[in-house]
Amino acid sequence: MGEFVEFRSWEELIPDALGLIFRNLPLQEILSVVPRVCKSWNRAVSGPYCWQEIDLEEWSRRVEPEQIERMLHLLVRRSSGYCRRLAVSGVPNDSILSFIADYAGSLQSLEMPRSEMSDAIVELVAGRLSNITFLDISSCKNIGARALKSFGLHCKSLVSLRRTMHPLEVAGKVCQDDEALAIALSMPKLRHLELAYLLLTTEGVLQILSHCQELEFLDIRGCWDVKLDEKLMKEKYPELKILGPDIVDSYERSFWNECSDYSDTSEYSWDFMDDDDDDDDDDGGYEDMSDEETLWNGDIDERNVERLQVRFYGGGFNEAFAGFEWPLSP
Repeated sequence: MGEFVEFRSWEELIPDALGLIFRNLPLQEILSVVPRVCKSWNRAVSGPYCWQEIDLEEWSRRVEPEQIERMLHLLVRRSSGYCRRLAVSGVPNDSILSFIADYAGSLQSLEMPRSEMSDAIVELVAGRLSNITFLDISSCKNIGARALKSFGLHCKSLVSLRRTMHPLEVAGKVCQDDEALAIALSMPKLRHLELAYLLLTTEGVLQILSHCQELEFLDIRGCWDVKLDEKLMKEKYPELKILGPDIVDSYERSFWNECSDYSDTSEYSWDFMDDDDDDDDDDGGYEDMSDEETLWNGDIDERNVERLQVRFYGGGFNEAFAGFEWPLSP
């Protein structure tokens, strides 16, 4: 007789396993499709299992600030403190960073380019983000040396920092060597540092090199006032790769037109499950979505398209470089 093989249905998988599977799906499907399949799938996406990594980078560039705020409140709360990576663009105010610090204290990777937080709020909450190893605060115009110093002093394991700017964002500034000094004095374990288009001088960069002795990669493209002796750098820092300053990239060809990834105004509308749903209702609770809260409007109108910002420089960071070792699911 042939060997009997028992097949188990998908809905019988434990939430932990379902979460690992669902995390490979696009965010839209996790929020709007998966919850409608069955109760067990609804429970899996309503709990922390799918939200150890929250990537809203693409979506957050297309929507209004209040939608970003509501989505972060929803997903960060669902993660129940187990979120290890959060990527979102254009965080609109200080209170959101404070909320993230309160409910996502286990973060190892925090990516918040083009956000509006201030030096004061970073100084207040940085101590609650002490597990961060990778930080992206590119194009955050309201922060400076004070915020960098606070991150450095409290995030002792920080090995990768991305602090790139757009040339237009630093127009009118005189010098940002105070940021270079803050990095040098508070982030000695850095191995990967991106400072493209900051207004740095040679002295500022030398301060970083002398204090961050574990540095393996330095991006100073567009830091035109920096003059380094290439031969001397190779002799003194043989393991260090320096990119720039005299490298022409997409900034020099076109500030806006050629670099934008979003030229169409196609429909971008999803529904998602509200956390207040009762999973144990006799009628299932997951089939009737007509009354569910919606974060996305049906269309991206011309006004929204004009307000979109694009990511000109993605850098060379990867999780393997930072030595991330993701913990087991909750």
